[in-house]
Amino acid sequence: MIAEETVGSVLRWAAEQASSTVALVEGTPTDRRRWRYAELLAESEQVAQALLGRFAPGERIAVWANNLPEWTLLEFAAGLAGLTLVTVNPALRERELVHLLRQSRSAGIFLIREYRGNPMLDTLTAVRDELPDLREVLLFEDWKSFRESGSPTQALPTVQPDDPAQIQYTSGTTGAPKGAVLRHRSITNNARLSYVRAFDMQPGEVFVNTMPLFHTAGCVQGTLAPLTSLGTQVLLPGFDPGLYLQLIESERGAQFCAVPTMYLAILGHPAFASTDLSSVRYAVSGGATVAPELVRRIEATLEVPLAIIYAQTEASPVITMTSLEDTPDDRAETIGRPLPGAEVKIVRPGDGAPAAVDEVGELWTRGYHVMAGYFDDPVQTTAALDEDGWLHTGDLASMDERGYCRIEGRLKEVIIRGGENIYPREIEQLIATHPSIADVAVVGVPDDHWGEQVAAFVRPAAGTTPSAAELEEFLHGRLARHKVPKVWRVVEEFPTTASGKIQKFALRNQLSQ
Repeated sequence: MIAEETVGSVLRWAAEQASSTVALVEGTPTDRRRWRYAELLAESEQVAQALLGRFAPGERIAVWANNLPEWTLLEFAAGLAGLTLVTVNPALRERELVHLLRQSRSAGIFLIREYRGNPMLDTLTAVRDELPDLREVLLFEDWKSFRESGSPTQALPTVQPDDPAQIQYTSGTTGAPKGAVLRHRSITNNARLSYVRAFDMQPGEVFVNTMPLFHTAGCVQGTLAPLTSLGTQVLLPGFDPGLYLQLIESERGAQFCAVPTMYLAILGHPAFASTDLSSVRYAVSGGATVAPELVRRIEATLEVPLAIIYAQTEASPVITMTSLEDTPDDRAETIGRPLPGAEVKIVRPGDGAPAAVDEVGELWTRGYHVMAGYFDDPVQTTAALDEDGWLHTGDLASMDERGYCRIEGRLKEVIIRGGENIYPREIEQLIATHPSIADVAVVGVPDDHWGEQVAAFVRPAAGTTPSAAELEEFLHGRLARHKVPKVWRVVEEFPTTASGKIQKFALRNQLSQ
């Protein structure tokens, strides 16, 4: 079931099986560049030879750019050359960039000059002296000359399935990002056993990839799933709901794939009603909590089933997933069952004893998909991975007798009020059903009497101004009194990670200021 393969070996297999099939499309409004599988392999091998003229197998190279076809080619080339790709969010600023490049000891970086007002080259230039391991700075605008700089006789190394393919930095919802080392075997198999298997992705089928490539959703699921199914990836340069709809229609995309905030923008876009979506046969979401009401709304609007994934960067990334054949209630209210080859158990926090059916505990997972560890951080690795290979996710979940799981919140987000455990997820789901609420996040805040008290941050729906009294009245009779928030804050937007997760520590900090 688990294939012994690498990113490079899968690319070579795909080029052999479907040499003339379009593999990659630059998802621009017009004049879209296209690579067939044979062309994709040939250019990736040429780039790999150029890389080996500057770097040695085992070294780390960073990529700091938005979604470019060359980003994807670099991913394949690094895999062929035995280099580890360090993915960097193009929104990062000076100190964040220094942390990632210094901590990963990156020997080189590929980047663009600027993205959405972020002066990336100027930023790197300003901190270059703080990065003694960084030898090479290469601009994507010089891609052609770099690609042609390698020797055509340069032999490519033998890369093993257990070798590191990427260092993906955690999204930082609870603190400083840590570099999860992901193996070749882990990411290729995870893409196959999640998206390809669950959606029955077919050769030549089009997957429009709107997820950021620096995130596993973009460069693992969005890139390697089409690769392992001999499909076509259409790559958006960045999220744009209007362009996404245009590409779904013109390229005949088979899926909708987005985090909840993206779905809200897509469904609310003026072009949505007039877009031909007849090619779409499924939808998928994850990366952040997806409210059951939003699942049902998406399915009713698109008239296709929506699958929910539960994922962590440290798990390459998908751990559990609903299927298109699950009941509507299971698709809306659970995160499905573990992927093939992925063990999952729910344990009681503190003693690690198995939780009972439907009992809330911490979700642990073990298998081919689990990271090798955090790069150069044995303390954090030991805290996350136990000696038996179980990854302690830090997420609170329950599992029913059928193996379907439900997420209840983060272990560190449990609110303990007067000795009572309160799970924010339960409160958030209920508040989200109020017609005046577009989004909500519940956190715990210190309280002299109770230890902690419940606080709710709400983003109103357009044209509404719900009051705290109105929301409290809505919750009374639906929720135990001690769970009703005592502190309310209205916000226009939430602080989020690049993958759309709300940064609750930032919300708690707002209340303490």
